Amino acid sequence: MTDHTALHDQPTTAAERWGWRYRAHCRTTDPSAFFAPDGERRGARIRRERRAKQICDGCIVADQCRAHATEHRETHGIWGGTTETDRRRAGRAR
Repeated sequence: MTDHTALHDQPTTAAERWGWRYRAHCRTTDPSAFFAPDGERRGARIRRERRAKQICDGCIVADQCRAHATEHRETHGIWGGTTETDRRRAGRAR
């Protein structure tokens, strides 16, 4: 007998897979807050990342966002309060 419960727990429609984005704190924020422009200097990057992480802090879908970034190996931007460097380090630690 196969356990089909796990299959039913998985999102099957696009709305189920991506619906979490509609509840994200960042939904109404300019994406440039989360993604580095070309030639961004170190100090500006640190300030931008700090502001982006503050937006993510306390977001009800931050865990889902972070999981998405990990699963899809997002190499750019702040996702679920993590930077590219944070995710790279976490990947090496696993």
